[in-house]
This record gives sequence, C-alpha cells and structure tokens, in this order.
Amino acid sequence: MADPGGDARLRRFLPVYALAWAGTAIAYMPFLILLLPMRVAQLAGAGPGIGWVAQLAFLGALAASSGHILFGWLSDISGRRRPWIAAGLLLSTGLLVAMDRPGDLPTLVAMVIAWQFALNMMMAPLAALAGDVVPDTHKGILGGLMAFAPGCGALAGTIVTWPGLAGPEARLALVAALVVLCLAPVLMRPLPAPVPAPPPADVTSAGLSADGVRRMWLARLAVQIAEATLFAYLYFWFRSIDAGVSDNRIANLFAVILLVSAPLSLWAGRWSDRSGRPFLPLRWAALGAAAGLLVMASAQGLAVAMAGFSLFSLASAGFLALHSAQTLRVLRRPDRRGRDLGLFNLTNTIPSLIMPWLTLGMMPGYGFSGVFVALALLSLLGAILLAPRRG
Repeated sequence: MADPGGDARLRRFLPVYALAWAGTAIAYMPFLILLLPMRVAQLAGAGPGIGWVAQLAFLGALAASSGHILFGWLSDISGRRRPWIAAGLLLSTGLLVAMDRPGDLPTLVAMVIAWQFALNMMMAPLAALAGDVVPDTHKGILGGLMAFAPGCGALAGTIVTWPGLAGPEARLALVAALVVLCLAPVLMRPLPAPVPAPPPADVTSAGLSADGVRRMWLARLAVQIAEATLFAYLYFWFRSIDAGVSDNRIANLFAVILLVSAPLSLWAGRWSDRSGRPFLPLRWAALGAAAGLLVMASAQGLAVAMAGFSLFSLASAGFLALHSAQTLRVLRRPDRRGRDLGLFNLTNTIPSLIMPWLTLGMMPGYGFSGVFVALALLSLLGAILLAPRRG
C-alpha cells in the first residue's frame, strides 16, 4: 500500500534537493570563472597569469576527481551522508572566504587544492543522497530540477560582481553566504524514506547491470568531450565566422540558452517519468547535440552559426542534467553508490586531458569544421550507447 505521507515528503524534498544542488554550482562557478582569475591577475601583476590559471585548472581537476571518489566512498562506509555534506560545507565556505589572504601565487594554489577537496566532501555525498531516497519513478523530474543549477551559478556570478555591490573581499563572503543558504534546508529537513535496496541477484547478475553502467559512463564521456572542446574554442570560432561579433552578443546568447534549457529539461524529465522511458530523452538529446554540431560545421554566416550552437547547447545541457539523475538508476548498490558516482565524475575531468590533443591533431588540417564533425560523431556515439539492447 502506498504511503501518502511518504509521497508528500518526497515531493517536498525534490525542490529542496534541487536548491542544494544549485548551491554547489554557486559554490564553484563564480569563483572559478570570475573571482579566481581576478585574484590570479592581481597577484601575478605583469607576470604570466594565464600560466597560473592553467596550472590551477589542472591541479584543481585532479583534486576534485580524487576528492569526489574518496568522500563518496567514505560516506558509503559510514552509512551517513549529511554529516559529510555539513563538514564539506563548513570547510569549503571557510576556505573560500579566506582566498583573499594569500599574498603569493603558490600559497593560493595550495588553498585552491584544499578548497577543491572540501567542496567535493560536500558534493559527493550530496549526489549519492539523491540515489538513497529518490525512487526511479521520480528520477526524470529530479534531473530536470537539477538542470536549473548552472543558471543559478551564472546568476550568482552576475550578482556578486554587480558594480558597487561588494568589494573583492566581500564578494567571496557573499558567495559563501549564498551557498550556506542553499544547502541549509537539505541538512535540516526530514528526508524521505530510503529507497529499498534491490535483491542481491538483481545487483550481481548478468552482465546487463554492469554493461548498463559502462554504457552510461561512456555515453556521458563522449558528450562531455564534445562540450568541453566546443566551449574552449567557441569564442575563436565565432570570431572566425564574423570578426565583428561582440562579446556582449555571445554573452546574451549564453543567457538565453540558460533560461530556456532548464524548463525544457524539466519537461523532458517529467515526460520520462510518466512514460516509463527514462533513457529516450537522453538519446534524443545526444542526437540533437550531434545535429547542432553538424550545423555549426557547415555554417557560413553568423545567424546559422548561432542557431547551430543554440541547438547543441540546449541538447547537451539537457543531456548532462538528465544523465546525472538517471545514472542513479543503474548504480543500484547503496553500499558503494558514493564511490561509483565519484568514478562517474571522472567524465567531467578526463575531457580536459583529451581536448587539447584532439584539437591540436585536427585543427591544422581540418579547421573548425573538421573538429565539429568529429565532435558530432562523439555525440552520435553517445546516442548509440544508450540505445536499447536486444535480448
């Protein structure tokens, strides 16, 4: 018999969790995209600030990947998620507020690495918590709600850098305060009942479960490589299409895409829950990303270029948000869900290692068009990997 009280608690929990997930984006997006480069430039003076930013990105990615696996695994062992989330919240916000204190770049690098560990002490158990308490019938809407996080992170960056609102030191404190406000409800409100663990035979049987995990991992990696490569060189590509395109016009296009992608992902997630076809929106999104890249590869004018980019961005944003939630469907073992999600998180950092070699190998001979065709094939591979397998 259904538990009406439990259903109501789950419905109340979903937006609370989505707010907490948005808090994780607010925790890193304004800092890594805006505030950290500003601080590096301040400390570097006339020196090579770009080199330090690249070093921070590389070492930070290593710290984030290892921290996500470590703290996800520790939350599995302890059997409790929220104490780790709370500890990570306190440590990461404390380190964030202190980022204005280092007087030299090596000290700043060390603090950023420590901050990445603390941030993933918060994020890894939070990601696993959704798998613990959100049943498969609600994972689509969960992914749709999680799609609002990037927009919240971008909005936070706009707020904290608003002219005259806060100085450099106060900006860090303002970001930390926003993160605490977003995470506090998920730490204090009652949780829904845990999702029952599947029978042992269902977990250990047949390669189907393991094969599904592998295909989900590879599909996300393929789309993430396409997205990371595109965004790294997007500005230069737009300028190659139209040298007169302004920074503001590109920024406005980003803003519109962020506004549209989240409700579109929410609709797709709700549809997948109601139809019982959780992976179909993922396949369509991967195909949409491939189509957008092919339009970009053939674009000769700015209007067509922006249309192709918009299609790719909407489709890839929906894919990544819904994939994050549906991954919990294939990671069936609650005793190692946090660790396994940490391994899935590697799909966010491995593309940064692959992307330079891909572009260096293809750009001289094939230009942007050749690179975009290769990325379209990667997105198509993501759709193929998620296609239903015949018995």
